[in-house]
Amino acid sequence: MSAVRFARLRASMDIPSTPSPRRGFTLVELLVVIAIIGILVGLLLPAVQAAREAARRMSCGNNLKQLGLALHNYESAMRRLPPAANTTGGSANQPWSAQAALLPFLEGDNFYKNIDFSVGYHHPINKANFPPNGIATVRVPVLLCPSEPEDKPRINATTNQPEHYPLNYALSMGQYLVWDPISKQSGGAAFAPNARFTTASFVDGLSNTLGMSEVKAYNPRFHDVPNLPVTGPATPQQIGSYTGGAWSAVAGHTEWVCGRAIHCGFTTQFPPQTKVLFTATDGKAYDIDISGIREGINQVNATQAVITSRSYHTGMVHGLLMDGSVRSLSSNIQLETWRALGTRAGGEVITLED
Repeated sequence: MSAVRFARLRASMDIPSTPSPRRGFTLVELLVVIAIIGILVGLLLPAVQAAREAARRMSCGNNLKQLGLALHNYESAMRRLPPAANTTGGSANQPWSAQAALLPFLEGDNFYKNIDFSVGYHHPINKANFPPNGIATVRVPVLLCPSEPEDKPRINATTNQPEHYPLNYALSMGQYLVWDPISKQSGGAAFAPNARFTTASFVDGLSNTLGMSEVKAYNPRFHDVPNLPVTGPATPQQIGSYTGGAWSAVAGHTEWVCGRAIHCGFTTQFPPQTKVLFTATDGKAYDIDISGIREGINQVNATQAVITSRSYHTGMVHGLLMDGSVRSLSSNIQLETWRALGTRAGGEVITLED
């Protein structure tokens, strides 16, 4: 083979190597991808939040179902329902709540056996039995809604130590009157101080009587308001003329052990989720509860209260009927229906939509 032909053959076999350019995202492409991811996250986040809230609502309803079962088990064992509080005897100044009485039926039997109910919850005996800060500081999970953002102990401002633990499930204690120690008249609801109600006490029927509903922990409140009128306010706007007594922006419904309505109860003067606004001296508007002279403070003054059922669930609260069923009650429920649910022997005809 000639040298010329060999060179041509070799040249024909050589493949020229031209380097291919390296590919990657341009800045514009990267920004587009980031924007798409942001849109997808924005679309997905509400669905995730809605699913979480649905799960919390279901868990909240299950808590009330457990409380309903506890009430029926208590009634079966004691042949009566627990009183909202006992405002006589050695614990009158610190009356125990019905929620505390239900502990043996809420997997709290060990707690219950170590409580001395003949004295108050802050008595040295009960503090010593539950060191370091007493039974009042114990968290009871079934009494707390999963949506409650203030699931934490209440701290004593002087000692800087835990003093109480809050709750979210309160007792129905009347429309406006809670208790009159002179006449012994209660609010006509499912629960009352010193009461010994049985199932026969519910003339309206257990399925037509509201037993418990939701409240918010650390709700702003006035208590020991002097000289409240006998008739409750017709509108929330009238509350401004009812205020007085002891004010706190954070203390309502913070004591699960306490049987007084401002902590363990609610009233049906206004429908659930009603805004009862009060502008305090700090210029802020608070959604408040009010209570007259608290039950057991003395044996003279009647206790009236406007303590509204509230929840963190949009447009509704859960309600436990005395037959043990749990219902979602709309914030738009008719006031007449809401008040009728709050009586055990009012003779009203009630229709609840599913």
